[in-house]
Amino acid sequence: MSASILHKPQETPLLTVSPGAKKIFKAMYREQSGASAVLDDSVSRLAVSDLISKMSFYYEKIRNAVHYREEHLLRKDAIARIIKRQLLIESPIKLNGTDVNETARHLLVELIRAGYLPNNTLPETKIGEVAGIIEKYLLLRRLATSEAASSVNFFGAAASGAEFSGRIDLTNWLVGLAAAEIEELISPDEVSTTLVSVMYALLEKRLELPPSMSAYERELPIQLYLSIHRHLMKYDDEMLSLILMRYFHGEWKSADLETIKRISKNITALHKLIREELAHPLLSPLSRVVGGYTVYFNILKEVVSEDPVIVYDEFFDDPKAFPRRIKQACARRYASAKTKLWRSAWRSIIYILLTKSIFAVLLEIPAANLFGEIINPAILAINISMPAVLLFFAVAVTRLPGEDNTKRIIAGIEEIVFNEKQKTEPIVLRKAIGRNKVMNFIFGLIYTITFFISFGAIVWLLEAVNFSWVSTVIFLFFLAFVSFFIIRIRRGAKEWIVVESRDTIFRFILDFFSTPIVATGKWLSTKFSRINVFVFVLDFIIEAPFKIFVEIAEEWTKYVRERKEQI
Repeated sequence: MSASILHKPQETPLLTVSPGAKKIFKAMYREQSGASAVLDDSVSRLAVSDLISKMSFYYEKIRNAVHYREEHLLRKDAIARIIKRQLLIESPIKLNGTDVNETARHLLVELIRAGYLPNNTLPETKIGEVAGIIEKYLLLRRLATSEAASSVNFFGAAASGAEFSGRIDLTNWLVGLAAAEIEELISPDEVSTTLVSVMYALLEKRLELPPSMSAYERELPIQLYLSIHRHLMKYDDEMLSLILMRYFHGEWKSADLETIKRISKNITALHKLIREELAHPLLSPLSRVVGGYTVYFNILKEVVSEDPVIVYDEFFDDPKAFPRRIKQACARRYASAKTKLWRSAWRSIIYILLTKSIFAVLLEIPAANLFGEIINPAILAINISMPAVLLFFAVAVTRLPGEDNTKRIIAGIEEIVFNEKQKTEPIVLRKAIGRNKVMNFIFGLIYTITFFISFGAIVWLLEAVNFSWVSTVIFLFFLAFVSFFIIRIRRGAKEWIVVESRDTIFRFILDFFSTPIVATGKWLSTKFSRINVFVFVLDFIIEAPFKIFVEIAEEWTKYVRERKEQI
């Protein structure tokens, strides 16, 4: 069957398949062929008790409910969290292979227990590979902070002021890089790597900078590469930082002691440089282009995954079948986006309820008593239920993409797959509109006025229905917070839209007055995420003893099994 993809001759079809598309078909075929391969019984694999693992699995569900993160980042964030806990609380590491290997083993076992990795599938050889990554970043951190080689604490001796803050910032950054590299190691994805390669090759030869942006010519290739990973692979800043780390230091993946020493001497400057690259002026112009092609490649991936051989053969046997498959895939994606939208909405509701609503109620009642306010049960119920009602309404009115959007996707995918459909005209990036200081001042003033009008109108309405000032503050807090979450969760439904929607007077007015509220919600989300009491309690008070209990329970089940076998 593989010959159909790898060697089938072009039987003078109307359209010929591009080299990039052939790479995608081959990668998809290899993935599906290997997925059914039988595991080698001679290879030792990491296995845990299914019964005991259920405790860790449900703990992760609870923990993720009080710390909202995108689903595709949960495992990577769990890796970072486990590394921090093991190095800081459970077993501060000395630089020797045994300790690092034990940390790596515990990390992988915890990921399996929590359901982030399949049980009895991962070969034990991964322990050594993960240990090498942890040791590499551990050594870099020690050298960068000029700690003695005999230091027993990964986080170093106590410091004060800016020095302490700098150490914590550096430590968090390096742990994030380590987590990103471990995530990459334990979940290699040939298909995604191929998609990135093909998209880069397609766009790299077409993208052009206008004369006003010619100064960024040298940075365009790496910024395009980052943008593709940001949109197609949904990488966050930590994962993108790892790409930049390897870009500036190509030998980092297999760095030796001398390389680590050299990098450690300029780690502060490197960290600053990477942050600047992540906020590069090309980020926004590239996002507009790469975002559309991300839709094309994701739909193409879904179509090919149905059956690479049959889909490829249809190019010769039934040329009209391919557009039909794309249309069907689009319909499935639109419906899936709606389902995911509702799921994200419920996750957001649970998150806000657990971390904000309860906290606000606990504040509202004593605050009302302190200032002599009368507690109104109806108003209290409104403040508690408002996030759920608002999110429900926002999801209910979200529209799915239409037929025009699907037609544009079909045209975009055909550009990728067929040589005759490929476009040659350049894609000129659009620079963000520059404004002088006078215009910025005027727009800033208008924005400030809009801010007070938006919140002032809401306060006036609340006072009209007898909200106390305490209840009003809590209502505004929830309104801003939920408005920002609505923007975040609706982004998933909009990611399949490649046809720009038309502006209407209603949307203009809504955006004009809602933007200050959403911006306030973003600010509040950033600030309050840093002081999430529930996450602190779970991570630093409950998780460590809970994981120790799980470990003991697992060892006990092994002991009982051994005794039973002896009997």
